[in-house]
Amino acid sequence: MTQVHIFEFNPFAENTCIVFDDSGECVIFDPGCYDQEEREQLQQFIEKNGLRPVRLINTHCHLDHVFGNAFVAKTWNLELEIHAGELPVLERFPQVCQMYGVPFAEMSPMPGRFIGAGDLVEFGQTQLKVLFTPGHSPASLSFYCKEEGFVVAGDVLFYESIGRTDLPGGNTELLLQSIRSQLFTLPDETLVYPGHGPATTIRHEKEYNPFL
Repeated sequence: MTQVHIFEFNPFAENTCIVFDDSGECVIFDPGCYDQEEREQLQQFIEKNGLRPVRLINTHCHLDHVFGNAFVAKTWNLELEIHAGELPVLERFPQVCQMYGVPFAEMSPMPGRFIGAGDLVEFGQTQLKVLFTPGHSPASLSFYCKEEGFVVAGDVLFYESIGRTDLPGGNTELLLQSIRSQLFTLPDETLVYPGHGPATTIRHEKEYNPFL
């Protein structure tokens, strides 16, 4: 059985997502742990549950989703994985932190591997299909688990809302197209784990999301 655990981290209330199964292997998506207390929270959960992180992945590279990249990479000896189109966003991390007046402990490592649409993220007994969902950022990715009926969606789709598109590389029309072609084609009962706020379902967003 594949499970998902969410931590709300950093001043932006970002959802860090741990996906794990009965093998004990796990993938850490968007580690936003910002300070020592949050880093310890993440590490304690992993150790208490006997998990073994095997991959570190960013759905996209806005600052609130990458604060903990360096910590996770060093602690568990993992290389960062992103879509190649997010590299310019990651490289601007120090400048964006300065713009927001947010100090950061350490620069994120550069990616050791690029992933893209149609790839499979495989670990333990779990397969996640990579969906290309740009619009909030230039090359956002979502990760769909068909067997357990959930998708890790980053900042693409929220509970009765969508990702903002007023940041560099954002595009409202493209975001709506991504949601309709990549997420709304999933089964209605699919559980959506967004990058901020509560989980939702595809059915709920089809019926109640005012942007869609």
